[in-house]
Amino acid sequence: MITEILSTGDEVRSGAIADSNAAYIAQRIESEAGLPVSRHSCVGDDIKDIAGILREIGARADIALVTGGLGPTSDDLTAEAAALAAGVNLNLNETALGQMEAFFKMRNYTLNSSNRKQAILPEGAEVLYNPVGTAPGFALKIGKCLFFFMPGVPSEMKKMLADRVLPKIAELQGKQRHFCVVKTISTFGLPESTVGERLAGLTEAIPEIRLGLRALFPEIQVKLYVEGDNQAVIDSRIEKAVQWILQQIGDKVISLDGSSMEAVIGKLLKEKNATLSVAESCTGGLISHRLTDVAGSSDYFLFSGVTYSNEAKIKVLGVSPDTLRQYGAVHEETAKEMALGVKRLTGSTYGLSTSGIAGPGGGTKEKPAGTVCIGLATPREVIARRFHFSFGIREMNKTIFAVTAMELLRRELKIEK
Repeated sequence: MITEILSTGDEVRSGAIADSNAAYIAQRIESEAGLPVSRHSCVGDDIKDIAGILREIGARADIALVTGGLGPTSDDLTAEAAALAAGVNLNLNETALGQMEAFFKMRNYTLNSSNRKQAILPEGAEVLYNPVGTAPGFALKIGKCLFFFMPGVPSEMKKMLADRVLPKIAELQGKQRHFCVVKTISTFGLPESTVGERLAGLTEAIPEIRLGLRALFPEIQVKLYVEGDNQAVIDSRIEKAVQWILQQIGDKVISLDGSSMEAVIGKLLKEKNATLSVAESCTGGLISHRLTDVAGSSDYFLFSGVTYSNEAKIKVLGVSPDTLRQYGAVHEETAKEMALGVKRLTGSTYGLSTSGIAGPGGGTKEKPAGTVCIGLATPREVIARRFHFSFGIREMNKTIFAVTAMELLRRELKIEK
């Protein structure tokens, strides 16, 4: 089935709002319905333009998923444009109206004339129930294509896609369902070009696999796409590909399920019933921010301190003034004392620290901008490592410092596991 996505709205067309809906729909419909999206279009709030592109899609596609323009305001024109493209009238849909009335009554809201407009749909449209918003969706045949019209509000679209649209597509596919499985492997420590070179022989070794790379600085995601009509055969091919990849870049793999560095660390800490505290200087709280973005991080994350000045390092963490005088703030010995200090301060199982020069200025010949020292205090030892990165951009340096520190912790947790 040829499948397309259409996003409507001036804000999306102009770039004022990022079109996250299209990305979400494409991923869900490919992974769950086995339908790769052949084309994604975007159109502004002009009824003739919307109707025109609906006719174009209706002539070439089998299924189309449309978002936006179902609200109560004057620039919500999708239903009217769909009727124009299909050559049918607009009517008050009693099913849609009844669902809206129930939605408003449950919340003690008043259904006004603007909201009532949302129940005026093209003749012959099948209503798609919206349990989390006021805008009913609908399905309508235009040309040879079955269109699914959904709200542009992401939470409403996601619920409707999962509960109404994907099940209907599965019904259309029947027993001849085609599977398209996407496997995501997260890596860190190699640039995208090197990952591509290392994995260049995969599709020759396993021709049924399609390989893709996605850069999420500083991590690289490896995407495996496998299509077929037999789930067991697909699973076997994926497992074979995973083992092949592990032989090539196994030491750089963070996770085999697309999990982020911080999610993997959280899982490892939970498995060990361990806790973590962090003392940051050059990363300015970025490590702590990422680690606490994971739901449930309060189970293992105890403390975060941005000890930016030498005075803070001494007073809060107990770093020796002699160490700072002899070595300076950016040194392995200082990083060790920071990590051990935060571990002792909080009683955590692990203490992690960073001290470096994010740049672009502030460096010296011995310690150029992009230098970072990372300390890690574990139950059995205190270690420190020095790294140098030459991105020349402060934000990028801070990010790579933070993720490198987390990678040092992840490797230690894996070793001790």
